[in-house]
Amino acid sequence: MRVDVHTHVQPPEFLKGLIESGRYEVERGQGEQLIVKEHGARFLTVVPEMHQPSDRIEAMDAAGIDVQILSVSVPQVYFLDGLVAVEMARLCNDALADFVTQYPERFRALASIPLTADVDSAIEELGRCMDTLGMPGFLIGSNINGQPIDDPKLDPFYEEANRRGAVMHIHPMVPAGIESMGQYALAPLVGFPFDTTQAIARLVFSDFFGRFLGINVIGSHLGGAIPFLAQRLDAGYRTYPDCQGISRPPSEALERLYLDTTSASSGAIELAADLVGEEHLLFGSDYPHVVGDLAGGIAAVENGVGRRHRSKVLGDNAAALFGLKA
Repeated sequence: MRVDVHTHVQPPEFLKGLIESGRYEVERGQGEQLIVKEHGARFLTVVPEMHQPSDRIEAMDAAGIDVQILSVSVPQVYFLDGLVAVEMARLCNDALADFVTQYPERFRALASIPLTADVDSAIEELGRCMDTLGMPGFLIGSNINGQPIDDPKLDPFYEEANRRGAVMHIHPMVPAGIESMGQYALAPLVGFPFDTTQAIARLVFSDFFGRFLGINVIGSHLGGAIPFLAQRLDAGYRTYPDCQGISRPPSEALERLYLDTTSASSGAIELAADLVGEEHLLFGSDYPHVVGDLAGGIAAVENGVGRRHRSKVLGDNAAALFGLKA
């Protein structure tokens, strides 16, 4: 079984709310593309495949993908606050659940959580999505509209996710300093992975991995620079007092982390395997984003992972994590 854990859907109502919020600049790209910017920096390209299940099935069949894990992409529902955020999260989750209902053998979905509303609403929506809609967990931003992912205010939500044994997929959001990323598409190319890097480092040093053992955490894009910087985080643990609130070095805590292979080279995948092991690598493509590459992503795994472990990375690990049956 081949499973793609990193793919996106954009319900039309979500896009309408995004445009009508007045927060973003929206312009036409090539063909039917819409380019969404914040402070002049491009961070999202909307393509028709985000709305059309039939196109996804065709692309999956061509690449030999059996199941996609669906989620709403950046900026999630975090551009809204309060009850409006709750309503948008429910709308998005119902839309993704409809995808799964139409093609139950091909899709699973991760919930959008209204973390910019209040923690009780976030807990309630997580429960609805897992209990009623059958979702295995949720997607969370590397920051929540600027709020750090390890903010103690979020702990009651994490406690509930921990109790439920939820999957938590960290996805990059619009990063701090986006004002300097107007050229060269630097927000998605550089800002995104480094915001994910910071988010995972925060989880490590706040002892998230020690406190919430029931949450299975996935880091997008190989966790950004985390595999490259793991030993530097260990140096910080040995050196800086505010990095010593954990009981073991960061590189050991990171062994619990799953990493998806989205946009990774074969060499980067090898480095990530050294950190978390092949059993914690998950194939991801970023389909249907313009930087997504199904065929190239599969080739990178095949070139970066030994034959004995390829089937694990391409699907078996994800099947076990998400409870999928061949």
